[in-house]
Amino acid sequence: MSGSVAERERNTAAGGTDLFTVGVEEEFLLVDPHTGAAVPAVDLVMEQVPAELRGQVEREFQTSQIEIGSPPGLELSSIRHSLGVLRAALADAAERAGVRVLAIGTGPVDGPVPPVVDKPRFDQMIERFRLLVPGPGNNGMHVHVGIPDPDTGVQVLNHVRAWLPILHAVTANSPFAKGEDTGYASWRSVEWEHWPSVSPTPFLESHEHYQRLIRQLIASGVMLDEGMLYWYARLSAKYPTVEIRIGDVCPSVDDAVLVAALVRALVATAMTDIAEGRPAVRTDHHLLVAAHWRAAHDGLEGEGVDLTDGELRPTWELLDRLVDRVRPELDRHGDLDQVTDLLGGLRRHGSGAARQRAVFARTGRLVDVVEDVARQTRG
Repeated sequence: MSGSVAERERNTAAGGTDLFTVGVEEEFLLVDPHTGAAVPAVDLVMEQVPAELRGQVEREFQTSQIEIGSPPGLELSSIRHSLGVLRAALADAAERAGVRVLAIGTGPVDGPVPPVVDKPRFDQMIERFRLLVPGPGNNGMHVHVGIPDPDTGVQVLNHVRAWLPILHAVTANSPFAKGEDTGYASWRSVEWEHWPSVSPTPFLESHEHYQRLIRQLIASGVMLDEGMLYWYARLSAKYPTVEIRIGDVCPSVDDAVLVAALVRALVATAMTDIAEGRPAVRTDHHLLVAAHWRAAHDGLEGEGVDLTDGELRPTWELLDRLVDRVRPELDRHGDLDQVTDLLGGLRRHGSGAARQRAVFARTGRLVDVVEDVARQTRG
């Protein structure tokens, strides 16, 4: 996000409209077009990205990864357009560089682990945390929603935390790793949790409490800086936003737009609760950890933890409950019809993890899974 974009988001969050901006960041895997194995090709691909889009394309942690970011906007149509343009341009750039780009949580095909990008901060991370880079690249999706101020943002974090396992399940898109089915819908989540600062967001008493925890975590050594605060929801260190960062990168633009709309509606619903004095539910931390584990394991097609009573329910039932909860804000933002259509598509086609497994069940070849994910990525 450029400075002008950040300023626009700040003005919007501060009261330029009663609607909320939303922006999306997506991370992708670069693979060999013949074998599907991850390749350290980010520099080659960056050279092929059109000059006018380079401000929205960045290197990520490993040389087999690349990231895009949409400008924040009020209309889902603008998010869809930005992601579509950026994905298509990235796919073209990758092909010119002799590789392929995949919107996938982690690499399904076994192969050497590509090196980390040559950057002082990343070098420090490797020096301190050593072998916590377990695979070819962990690729997530981060959704930013504009907020008026950090104190309100902390309250929003408290209100949304109990709903995030459902979105975790919706975005599951990495069932294969090292050439086999892992048994998880989101293997990226399992790998990602090796980092010591990855966890559900704790219940926060205030913005000062939030800042104090950051200072203490840095002092403990589990983080180098605030950028390593890998909670599933946090305040952005760069922009006036709440950043929801729980999911695998979505396979298609449709999936990404659906998640962005649900996240914005969830944050807007939290803002309404805050304005009307309704307190956030203090969900038990360990039950929340269990709910996220279940989401990573089962994904959308299995069962999830109902955090109202700790019982298992079909995840689609929990998703329907989330949609009912945020329906007024979906309607107010003009997103309800589009979200209804996208949910219908998700029911028909299944999650990203389910789609990958369906291809593999038909052909028994991971290269066919890679081909199908590449097709969805480009759109």
